[in-house]
Amino acid sequence: MQQLQPVIFPLPDYSPLLQRGLIEESACASAPCTFARFANEELYLRLRAPVADRVCGVLGSLAPPDEQALRVLLLAHTLRREGARRVVALLPYLGYARQDRAEHAQSLGAAWAGDLLRAAGVDRVITIDVHSWRAAACFPMPVHSLSPAQLFAEVLAEGDRRELTVVAPDEGALERCEALTRAAGIHAPLAYLHKRRDTDGVTHSALFGTVKRRVAIVDDILDTGGTLLSACAELRRAGAREVVVFATHGLFTGERWRELPALGVQRIYTTDSVPRARQRGGEIVEVLPAGRMIVSAFAAIAERERTGLVAATSAPAEVERIEGPAPTEDSSVP
Repeated sequence: MQQLQPVIFPLPDYSPLLQRGLIEESACASAPCTFARFANEELYLRLRAPVADRVCGVLGSLAPPDEQALRVLLLAHTLRREGARRVVALLPYLGYARQDRAEHAQSLGAAWAGDLLRAAGVDRVITIDVHSWRAAACFPMPVHSLSPAQLFAEVLAEGDRRELTVVAPDEGALERCEALTRAAGIHAPLAYLHKRRDTDGVTHSALFGTVKRRVAIVDDILDTGGTLLSACAELRRAGAREVVVFATHGLFTGERWRELPALGVQRIYTTDSVPRARQRGGEIVEVLPAGRMIVSAFAAIAERERTGLVAATSAPAEVERIEGPAPTEDSSVP
């Protein structure tokens, strides 16, 4: 029997990720759905395309505002009820992933988010640069994390890489730095900082490695900027004078991050995983399009479904790191 074309349903704020000619290039379709509220404020939606026996993607976020999560869950549940063959959550920024440690009498947000997605009928999750493999392992379904390394490497390729040191703001970001240097063909040693977090915030107490005058800091999230402010201050004491930041997800919460230019930050590169990052961050921010990664990964999963390579289970079969479209090896972390 002929397989029907896979289809992506984007939430309104995420439609721009698909408006770059990507759908035409892929084997996927994009379809609208309409969200509205009853007089009593209850949310409902109406699908605008048939979904029975199709692999369906829900493109959106679980991150605040909370209505985003409600829309993702309601859409996934509706697709499942209408007979979708598979429901794949396309969540460029995986909200609640930083709540990844089990502490007594405290919520474990990553596990909660995963359980909600499973209850709504989601089979798989595709995200970009998951915060930690510990967070991904909290999800009761396979999580595919796409690396932005090639996007960032293309930026470095356009500039002068002499006298440049790639720096991780903490030990947890070293893997991201290694992915970037591989993609960019940089063979110079990395440097990293030791980070300490307490009730007063983030501080950096030691620098491992040597930094040159120009520095590229690589991290997954720029939220309030506390980690980067502390890191940049430490790097200036070590002799760095020009700093560029590569942060996959630009949240730009509050105002503290606006102090970064005073510490030598000349440019912040982020992806469009979070809507309106450029408007939030202003002129210092350059947003790199990540839609191609998301659509390609979804199309690959749909093709695997067509050829029978995707198991019919919602069990956590794998936590997969995908460093595409960079020419690096895929790997799995059990």
